[in-house]
Formats: sequence, C-alpha cells, structure tokens
Amino acid sequence: MTEQFQPPGFHQEDVFKKPQRNSWKVMVPLIIVLLIAIWVALQYGVDKKAIAGGAVAYGIITSAFTWLVGMIGLIPIIGPLIVKVLSIGVIWLLNAIGYLVSYIAIKRGYSKDVLTYRGLTIALITGIVIGYVIGHYI
Repeated sequence: MTEQFQPPGFHQEDVFKKPQRNSWKVMVPLIIVLLIAIWVALQYGVDKKAIAGGAVAYGIITSAFTWLVGMIGLIPIIGPLIVKVLSIGVIWLLNAIGYLVSYIAIKRGYSKDVLTYRGLTIALITGIVIGYVIGHYI
C-alpha cells in the first residue's frame, strides 16, 4: 500500500473539521458584535454601502451567516422551508436579471413599462414560492 501524497502543511483533518459542541458560545457573541457594530455605524452616519460590505465580509470570515441559517433550519416544519427558499438560486437569478433589465429600461424612458414588468416579476416569484411550498407538502 502506498501512502497518499499530501503537500507540506496540508492535512485532511484540518480541511474537514468535525462540528464542535457548544459552538453557540462563540457564534452568539459574534453575531451580537456584528449587530452592535451595524447599529453604531448607522448612528454615526457611516455610508450604508460600507456598512453592508463590512457586514458581509465579517459574516463570511466568521461563518456567522452559515451558523445563523443553520439555526433557522432547526425550527420545526417552517425552518427547512425558509432555508430552502432562501437558497434557491433561480429566484435570486431572476431577481438580478429583473434589476438589470429595469435599469436599462428606465435609462431609455420606459418607466411605466418597468412598473408593470416588476409587478409581473414579483407575482411570478411569489407564485414559484407558493408552488414550492404546496409541492413540498403534497
């Protein structure tokens, strides 16, 4: 038997760490610090785009968003549905395309048509979500 090659400083155990018990003791204070930082930044009038960028960076670095979505998923019956709906990429893609098309149409002077289009898009997304929930229970 040959031993599998691993680059220096790389160990498989480090990549695939087992979940730790009592992770809430670390994650809850991290999320509280994030919320306090956002509140303080809003009170001092910091640019909202800078606050959002900082919050996203903080959430990615600390894995706070992943933990929070995991906690939402633990809520019986409705939790897994919320997580699935939030993670459906098609809805996010439709919404992003809608904003792009709206921006182009407004620049060309089709403001009234954009309102109709956005209303139809919201109706479509709402229908997809309702259909998904009904299909999940049937």
